[in-house]
Amino acid sequence: MRNSVRRLALGARARLEPAVDTVTSSVAVALLKAIRRLDLSRVSAFGGRALRKIGPWLPEHRTGRNNLAAAFPEKSPHEIEEILAGVWENLGRVGAEYAHLDRIAEEQPDRPHVPGVQISAAVHERINKMREDGKPALLFAAHLGNWELPATMVAQNYLDTSVLYRQPNIAGIARAIQEIRAGSMGELIPASGMNSVFRLASVLERGAHVGMLVDQHFSRGVDVMFFGRPCKANPLIARLARRFECPIHGTRVISLPGHRFQLELTNELKPARDADGKIDVTGTMQIITSVIEGWVREYPDQWLWLHRRWR
Repeated sequence: MRNSVRRLALGARARLEPAVDTVTSSVAVALLKAIRRLDLSRVSAFGGRALRKIGPWLPEHRTGRNNLAAAFPEKSPHEIEEILAGVWENLGRVGAEYAHLDRIAEEQPDRPHVPGVQISAAVHERINKMREDGKPALLFAAHLGNWELPATMVAQNYLDTSVLYRQPNIAGIARAIQEIRAGSMGELIPASGMNSVFRLASVLERGAHVGMLVDQHFSRGVDVMFFGRPCKANPLIARLARRFECPIHGTRVISLPGHRFQLELTNELKPARDADGKIDVTGTMQIITSVIEGWVREYPDQWLWLHRRWR
């Protein structure tokens, strides 16, 4: 009897899933279109305020609290909650800003009232060098600040870059996000097994650039230390660097007061090497992870503490 009920429940779920996905997709697309009609500064501020109030009631808040307490044992519970409030606000802002990705451009001196991205002369020089040297390069980012903007900024500076991204499971939402990203980023390569690896390799073979987020748990990853705790890191970027002997740079876009942003791009990182002089994958992933840890320590309220980075 129990097995029959279970089979019926599973069958009903299978039949309902397409309808639920359709409704979810329609709502999400309509919401994106509605947000796109609103003023960027106002909708970003509203998203930040709303999630700052809602976030503490969600189960992810406990994950974030545990992560922060382990990473910063010297901080008081009050300090931890203050950081978490900033995390939720940043996430709300990123979500609201998503619909405007293709409209956020480099800050212009003659338009100080328009929110934009500050890019220093030193960062411009690094981008120009990468664009003109004809060599492939790898760019890594983390879920820090507005993590969608580094790809749009390098694209606006005509740096030929392909971005590895995780595609949403619901087709309608995936299409809507693809439309927003396609208008503002370079080539988008969905993370889908070996095919994505082959596509990334072909990008580097033609002397272009590859960008990816590297700060989430990867069950088949290599062991690294992050805030003094072991975790798993996806070694793909280090393996590509080993194969193509190409430079690795870190990039981030930090949120600033007044609904502005700042793009940063590191100098070429010196990778770890093995006894044969080849790039050591695990050692290089530790170097990259340590860079990200430094970023997070600098702006702890702008990193996504809400996911299970340590397991």
